[in-house]
Amino acid sequence: MGVTSSRTTAAENSRLRRLVERFPAKSVLVVGDLMLDRYIRGHADRISPEAPVPVVRVSEESCIPGGAGNVAVNIAALGGSVSVLGVIGPDEAGAQLRALLSSRGVAVSGLIQDAKRLTSQKCRVIAERQQVVRYDSETREPLSPQTEAALLNLLPRAVETCSAVVLSDYGKGVLRPRLLGAAVRWARRLSRPVAVDPKPEHFRLYRGVTCVTPNLREAFAGMRREENASLEAVVALGSDIVRLLGCRSALITRGPDGMSLFGRNGKPRHIPTRAREVFDVSGAGDTVIAALALALAAGARIEDAAALANHAAGIVVGKLGTATCSPAELLRELR
Repeated sequence: MGVTSSRTTAAENSRLRRLVERFPAKSVLVVGDLMLDRYIRGHADRISPEAPVPVVRVSEESCIPGGAGNVAVNIAALGGSVSVLGVIGPDEAGAQLRALLSSRGVAVSGLIQDAKRLTSQKCRVIAERQQVVRYDSETREPLSPQTEAALLNLLPRAVETCSAVVLSDYGKGVLRPRLLGAAVRWARRLSRPVAVDPKPEHFRLYRGVTCVTPNLREAFAGMRREENASLEAVVALGSDIVRLLGCRSALITRGPDGMSLFGRNGKPRHIPTRAREVFDVSGAGDTVIAALALALAAGARIEDAAALANHAAGIVVGKLGTATCSPAELLRELR
């Protein structure tokens, strides 16, 4: 099967700009695993006498929303309205996460507090730009029946009042079969597009969604195949994902090789990377699904939505740290 290579023309850029201008009128619901990303930065100039590890003199601490929270923040940064449906614990990390999301324009009325769970938290200790260690604090077990019922009760109204749905699956226990299936059913009933940032272990649960957006490693793992970056293997992989899941499309992100879009009919479309310089790929996948979902909410064809997502990703990987893309940056890129 051949592959269509896609490079945007002036007419296509004009069409993409019109989509970006519609973003403020659209809203996206993000359902999934919310996290708090904590960064502890400092300097290391000696080794501990207690163990062969560096001693880090802390100079700075900061926190940002992670996981599904970073997807939501990206949507807000792109100018869309966004709400989250997820779970936090009755802890300091949960309170921080709620405040951070709210301060970035994310509606948090769909946050359920579960007294028996920890808020998912990743803490990275960084010395001289080198990550020394990461430690996680989380509850990975499935939600309690009571918490799941609370989310299911909020779901219909949340889907009804949005323009598109993102399922952000980090395998922390929120997107189990019952909630995931209900989200897809409600979205299809109300004709809302559904984009999924997948967890390989849950791949077969995403049947019937509009678009699934794995990176190359996740795509091979989800299909239980050995990684093979050859174009022939990627084309077979993407086509089989669409058939297996019965989804409208699959967008596989391939790092420096760009993205490959697969649909039910026609040739796969390869989209070359837009990045001029790559400083940090952290969170680029969250930017991709945020831009894709907003574009679909604005009525974009999947090809145009993927092109916009590629432009947005090219902007954020040119920034240090987990970053976002603004409508102004996207519009400049599309001149």
